[in-house]
Amino acid sequence: MSRPLSSQYAALLSAAARTEPHAAGALHCVILRTLPHPPPTHLLNHLLTAYGKAGRHARARRVFDATPHPNLFTYNALLSTLAHARLLDDMDSLFASMAQRDTVSYNAVIAGFSGGGAHARAVRLYHTLLRAGSSVRPSRITMSAMVMAASALGDRALGRQFHCQILRLGFGVNAFVGSPLVGMYAKMGLIGDAKRVFDEMDGKNVVMYNTMITGLLRCKMVEEARRLFEVMTDRDCITWTTMVTGFTQNGLESQALNFFRRMRFQGIAIDQYTFGSILTACGALSALEQGKQIHAYIIRTHYDDNVFVGSALVDMYSKCRSIKPAETAFRRMSCKNIISWTALIVGYGQNGCSEEAVRVFSEMQRDGIDPDDFTLGSVISSCANLASLEEGAQFHCLALVSGLMHYITVSNALVTLYGKCGSIEDAHRLFDEMLFHDQVSWTALVTGYAQFGRAKETIDLFEKMLAKDVKPDGVTFIGVLSACSRAGFVEKGCSYFHSMQKDHGIVPIDDHYTCMIDLYSRSGRLKEAEEFIKQMPMHPDAIGWGTLLSACRLRGDMEIGQWAAENLLEIDPQNPASYVLLCSMHATKGNWNQVAQLRRGMRDRQVKKEPGCSWIKYKNKVHIFSADDQSHPFSKGIYEKLEWLNSKMLEEGYKPDVSSVLHDVADTDKVHMVSHHSEKLAIAFGLMFVPHEMPIRIVKNLRVCVDCHNATKLISKITGRDILVRDAVRFHKFSNGVCSCGDFW
Repeated sequence: MSRPLSSQYAALLSAAARTEPHAAGALHCVILRTLPHPPPTHLLNHLLTAYGKAGRHARARRVFDATPHPNLFTYNALLSTLAHARLLDDMDSLFASMAQRDTVSYNAVIAGFSGGGAHARAVRLYHTLLRAGSSVRPSRITMSAMVMAASALGDRALGRQFHCQILRLGFGVNAFVGSPLVGMYAKMGLIGDAKRVFDEMDGKNVVMYNTMITGLLRCKMVEEARRLFEVMTDRDCITWTTMVTGFTQNGLESQALNFFRRMRFQGIAIDQYTFGSILTACGALSALEQGKQIHAYIIRTHYDDNVFVGSALVDMYSKCRSIKPAETAFRRMSCKNIISWTALIVGYGQNGCSEEAVRVFSEMQRDGIDPDDFTLGSVISSCANLASLEEGAQFHCLALVSGLMHYITVSNALVTLYGKCGSIEDAHRLFDEMLFHDQVSWTALVTGYAQFGRAKETIDLFEKMLAKDVKPDGVTFIGVLSACSRAGFVEKGCSYFHSMQKDHGIVPIDDHYTCMIDLYSRSGRLKEAEEFIKQMPMHPDAIGWGTLLSACRLRGDMEIGQWAAENLLEIDPQNPASYVLLCSMHATKGNWNQVAQLRRGMRDRQVKKEPGCSWIKYKNKVHIFSADDQSHPFSKGIYEKLEWLNSKMLEEGYKPDVSSVLHDVADTDKVHMVSHHSEKLAIAFGLMFVPHEMPIRIVKNLRVCVDCHNATKLISKITGRDILVRDAVRFHKFSNGVCSCGDFW
């Protein structure tokens, strides 16, 4: 009577393992109540398998231990359970204890090792299988697993050996083995071998086509992938998603959008991966309207609560410079992971909202999410953009405590942080402590020295970079060219500019041309700057024209200055720089009628000059000052400190430079105006509150004027304090009466 009943229970357990694996526990209770103890081995095998499929490996182990007469199937069932649970040591011990093994035993353990990332152990076990003799023979499953192990290890020689064995075993035209072979060769960049395997396969299925298309796209063979796609008679969602993803990854975002439209027109089901890829394409194209349409479709298809799709939406809106919709999409997500948080933090940083990036990072920590290296690197970059050394140093401590310090993403961000915050020695020390340097590491340090105007160190570093065969990029050359510009190394800068194109194949962009205009202009070679501009393949941008105009003001060249101003007004009529710089040039020459006319032009066109302001951070609070500002709670003490400084500076031979004053007023009034500039107020505050052993760090939104630069040098000498000023152009480190820029800024 028990035999037919046990067979019924076995059938129920087999069905449960396929459809309702969690029903195994209930069936186990029924078996224990209705059958004699112990149940038959074949029934216990089915129960063990059902528990394994349900992921309840501890119960599966108890069933195994309670089986009085385990057979090979019993052992194999537990091996599979332990393999799926990634309990590799338990699996290995059980396998070693087995008196009898078959191909299924070996396949289970090989799958466990490969699934747990122990690919080398999987290969060693395969060699053991080969030594087992004729009793055990590799199957298609074995060889498929070994090909995937060779692919994961990136071992070409091993992969070819497995291919030879596949051919010897007669599996050469089998699609089950052929698909991993195609994938392996494609991943290793051996696309010719991949195509040869693909062409030799019998009965190619959609999986093989998808694998071949993925390989072609990975090797940037987009047209070949497209042709293969078009000849397919049977395509699934993965085929279409592969094409959309491949176009996006190869920089063909418009074609990705076209394929996505075709996909929708043909009624192909769209999953989270398709949405993720097409949103990435929209972000790369800054295609906000198309992104919004896809967002609407996501809502209609109920994918808006998918964490993968939600993160892609945040990233898309961020790249389209629509940070508010990005935040809205983020806040509507019911489930967020580290990718979601990172997408918003990076998005804030990319859109100039660095303070919000730091705030969201803190919110993420309160939510119990630990940062990864990319998240931490992103928030450190935001601190660098804010020149917030205090917060950046706290994140440096977090990197050390969390063990993320050894990630190059984090180390590079910290080198950039210290460079941008004026602690170039700390940046260099951190750089030297790194075990490995990539292009970004070198560029961060080169740019840091360039911002300080330390041209010799910048060029020395750049030459060391080249000597170590690290390929510079366009950003590296911007740092080198700007250093040459600020040091007046015209010939050296020209040499690097030509080498950038000829030796490194880098096509100049606006920033490179602006550096070259600055190189000629700063050295007073305005005619050469003019000729350079006329030979450029495109017109300079607003920054380029502004750079030339600024140099003309300094040199008093009205003719070229007028030409630069007219071009600047043509491409950016609302830019106040052209008016302000021309006003300054006319004011210097006493042409007050021209100054008045330019001011009327600004009013008529509603052009507003950005007011100058400076700020200093003290005890986690930012103190902001504007010229003649008396709103600060410590205003009385600040002005008293300024009066004391002025008297001391006069004793040192200080003569106010009023060339920056654009008003037709008496000289005494001009002196009064420059004496209360925003950076001087911020410096006075710093002298009052920042401890003597610490440098005073000031940030200014505009370029430092000549008078403030001269005054700050004297203040550093009088007070014995190091003063770091980060203006709109560069860093100035004032120490003992000398500025790091060498009075060339």
